[in-house]
Amino acid sequence: MAVAPSAKGTVPFGEYRTWYRVTGDRGGNQPAVVVIHGGPGSTHDYLLPLTQLAGDGWPVVHYDQLGNGGSTHLPERDADFWTVQLFLDELDQLLESLDIADDYVLFGQSWGGLLAAKHAAARPAGLRGLVIANAPASYPLWLQEMDVLRAQLPPGVNETLLRHEAAGTTSSEEYYEAMTPFYERHVCRLKPWPREYQASFYEVYNDPTVYYAMNGPSEFHVVGTLRDWGVEDCIADIAVPTLIISGRYDEATPKTVQPYQDLIPDARWVIFEESSHLPHLEEPERFREVMTEYLKSL
Repeated sequence: MAVAPSAKGTVPFGEYRTWYRVTGDRGGNQPAVVVIHGGPGSTHDYLLPLTQLAGDGWPVVHYDQLGNGGSTHLPERDADFWTVQLFLDELDQLLESLDIADDYVLFGQSWGGLLAAKHAAARPAGLRGLVIANAPASYPLWLQEMDVLRAQLPPGVNETLLRHEAAGTTSSEEYYEAMTPFYERHVCRLKPWPREYQASFYEVYNDPTVYYAMNGPSEFHVVGTLRDWGVEDCIADIAVPTLIISGRYDEATPKTVQPYQDLIPDARWVIFEESSHLPHLEEPERFREVMTEYLKSL
C-alpha cells in the first residue's frame, strides 16, 4: 500500500520535464532513497510500495523517466534519441533539482538496476548506498538466459512466439496471449496482478515508444538498442555498500546477476525464494525487512 506523498511535481530536464514524487521528511538525518524504475519505458507505479520506507525514516523519491508516465512524452523521437546517457543525465538533473545530490541511496529495479550501477560506477560523492534489484549485468547475458526460460514454457508456446517474431507480427493478439505464461512464471507470480503493477504495465502499452526502441516487443525478445549493452566493464568501480536482490523464479536468472556479486567489491546478494521479478510485491514483508536492515547498516 502506497504512503501519501509529501511533495510531487516536475523539474526541468533541458526542454523537457521529469515528473517526481517525494514521500517522507527530507529534513531528517537519513539519506533519500531514489527509486529508478524498469523498462526502459515503464513508470514508477509498480514501485510505490517502497514509500513504506518513509515510515522507517528514509525519504523516498520516485520519478518517471523521460518518455513515460507523468514526464514529457516524445512519441515522434526515433531510437537514436533514447540512449543510456540520456537517462544518466536525467538522473543527475533530478538529484540536483531536488537538492539531494550530496546524500542519497539508489534503488534500481530491472533496467533501472543497470542504470543505477552505471551511475554508481562513476563514484558520485553523495552516493551512500546502492540496491540492484532484479537486474541483469548485461543484455547479452539476459538473452542467453531467455532462450533457456523460453524452452521451459508449456508445449507450443515458444513455437508461437518464435513464429510471430520471425514474421514481425509481435503486435498480434496471439503473440500477447502466448507471452502470458512467461510473465506469470518469471515476472509476477501473483494472481491477480497487483494494481500497482497493472498500472505500469498499461502505461507501457499506451505509449511503448521507449520500450520498443530500447528493449523490443517483450521481456524475452530484446531487439532494441540495448541488446548488446551491459555494465560488466565498470561495476568493479562501485565504491559503496551494495545490496543485490533477485527472485528464485526471476527472469533475471542467477547467471545474469552473478557478475554483480563477483565484481562489486562490497556486495551482498539476497534471493527471495517465493518471488520472480517483483519481490517487493510478491514477498512484501520480507522485502521491507531486508531493505530496512540494509539501510540501517549504512
